[in-house]
Amino acid sequence: MKKNILLIGGSYGIGLAIAKQLQNDHNLIIASRSAEGLESLHVTHIPFDAESDILDRSKLPDVIDGLVYCPGSINLRPFKGLKIETFESDLKINYIDMVKVIQTVLPQLSASTQSSIVLFSTVAASMGMPFHTSVSGAKAAVEGFAKALAAEHAPKMRVNVIAPSLTDTPLADKFLNTELKQEKSAERHPLKRFGKPEDIAEAACFLLSDKSSWMSGQIMHVDGGMSTLLVS
Repeated sequence: MKKNILLIGGSYGIGLAIAKQLQNDHNLIIASRSAEGLESLHVTHIPFDAESDILDRSKLPDVIDGLVYCPGSINLRPFKGLKIETFESDLKINYIDMVKVIQTVLPQLSASTQSSIVLFSTVAASMGMPFHTSVSGAKAAVEGFAKALAAEHAPKMRVNVIAPSLTDTPLADKFLNTELKQEKSAERHPLKRFGKPEDIAEAACFLLSDKSSWMSGQIMHVDGGMSTLLVS
């Protein structure tokens, strides 16, 4: 059965990979700043900037079965060099703006027989990694929020989080833009490669599907084994 699925920020990176996998099987609405890259896909596009706009509910179906929030940030710098504005900005785009979107479409999500929300964290939220204080703090807020929301709205709404390691997206380009950086990143992971958008998209599509209907409040680590494996 086709579901109505809303992707916030699905025009590139992980969001675009999710869109490509879902487009033929579901009614897919993408709310993003740009429609570039979506021209050949079977999707409905709504111009929307999560950082400044209020989502227009009238442009959405009365029932939303799945929601994925993709916008995020990666600010990796020493704590002593980070201004408070960076923490505020990271918290806003990763957490506060996400909360606003969910509050806006909550009536449509609640109208579904069982809706599924998929959010994104980072492997660094559960591991102590240097230079990650800002993004780790923001993403840890996402994880705590997801568990609380999942508890509050069970059994009609499922909420799960994907916590990736470094993935080859435009957002991470400065960390993977040379062969040497790619080799070093691959070596840091027990599975000896960094992530691809499709790796994360597969997990997101699973969490949106009925195949994960007995999963809620979970943090799914899709990280090449980094968070759990120590390989010499």
